Amino acid sequence: MTVSQMNALSMSESHHQRLHWLSEQVLSWSGIPVVHVRPTLFLDNPLFTTLAARTIADSGTIRLPFGTGRTSPIVTDDVARVVATILTDPGPYIGRVFELTGPRSQDMNGIAEEYARALNRPVSYVDVPPETWAEQVLARARLGSYVQEHIATVARLHRENRYDRMTTTVEEITGRPAESVEEFVKRRSDVFAE
Repeated sequence: MTVSQMNALSMSESHHQRLHWLSEQVLSWSGIPVVHVRPTLFLDNPLFTTLAARTIADSGTIRLPFGTGRTSPIVTDDVARVVATILTDPGPYIGRVFELTGPRSQDMNGIAEEYARALNRPVSYVDVPPETWAEQVLARARLGSYVQEHIATVARLHRENRYDRMTTTVEEITGRPAESVEEFVKRRSDVFAE
């Protein structure tokens, strides 16, 4: 969804985000009937799954450099449900842009509380300085330079509060609300098993 705040001169986003913006522009200019679906950060990504699982297991914490920025991560299954609904009958959606979020925007303390409820154990958020996090966590994750640059940018944009938004678009299109962090963590408890 960062694309919603971008233009041709935007340079504070990752290479991946700029390519996404450019792809949307090309499709819109082409005259092809398109629908743009812009999900916010995926809850299924390493920040909220494998990287979080490690620190939760080690110290009962989620250690990220998000500061007090708010976020509303979305589950990929919800994005898939929206896209499947649109593809079933695209007519009413052609030419529109749909921003997709999870069911609430909250800071990482709120997200940690959802993890705690889902896992039935204490989980708290620790705001890690961005440089420390990049060296101690991101670099060791071995995600490749392209993904690493994107995730570092996403973390910075969270810290700048660029992900503080919430929509009800998932429910409006599919008839079912977006899955919460707590529901996702319960459903994927295998990832967070100690």
